[in-house]
Amino acid sequence: MLNMSVGTMQICGFAAGGVLVTTLSPRGTLLAGAALYLAAAVAARLGLTRRPPRAAGRPSAGETWRNDARLWSAGSRRHVYLALWVPNGLIVGCESLYVPYAPRHSGLLFASAAFGMLAGDTLTGRFVPPRWRTRLSTPLCLLLAAPYLIFVLHPALPLAVAAVALSSLGYSASLLLQERLMALTPDALSGHALGLHTSGMLTLQGMGAALAGAVAQYTSPSTAMAVTAGASIAVTLALAPGLRSGRTPTEPVTARPAASGVFRK
Repeated sequence: MLNMSVGTMQICGFAAGGVLVTTLSPRGTLLAGAALYLAAAVAARLGLTRRPPRAAGRPSAGETWRNDARLWSAGSRRHVYLALWVPNGLIVGCESLYVPYAPRHSGLLFASAAFGMLAGDTLTGRFVPPRWRTRLSTPLCLLLAAPYLIFVLHPALPLAVAAVALSSLGYSASLLLQERLMALTPDALSGHALGLHTSGMLTLQGMGAALAGAVAQYTSPSTAMAVTAGASIAVTLALAPGLRSGRTPTEPVTARPAASGVFRK
């Protein structure tokens, strides 16, 4: 539900942003966005009820590092973390080039990416049977990258929009990989495991954008998209053998919290 709400609001946000830019100005739109952030902060402060913490004791950086090391110590979890972070981060690098690729139509590309993510999360989260859930993470990671290879030909806008929407269906691999991560993690560390996932994912997304921008600087945005997508495919294929081993869930995980598959975004 978190992923689906994120996808829905991204589509609405891009549409509302376009209207605001047209009716106000870029500056006015940024100010409106700042006002909405303040309104969200007030709603969070006044509308959320207090809940007791899940962990006892005083939090510390040392304890965080020790738990990170414990989570990272298992090879099966390392493969899942890398599969959650690297292919996703590289494709966010592709998305960071929408504006230089199509300055006048980048909003349409962003909206189609959000639509594909919403559709993929809905289909995978609601309709994929348990017996397929452990097998689809690698194919979905490949789907996330493969459509971007066509950008080396600098496709026309309709084909580019279709490729972006098709690719974003692959973001739903994060749901299946999060499910696997929870099955490989002790209950006492489940929240910490998802926190480490989110931190690593955001870091790799920033690095992916920097890498794609550096490649585009010396080639072109379309070439950089294709190169970055090729790197994502290579990483996915390298991680695939490790994802086939280890304990995996047999039923969807519904009782534990799940982080959003992508923060892009």
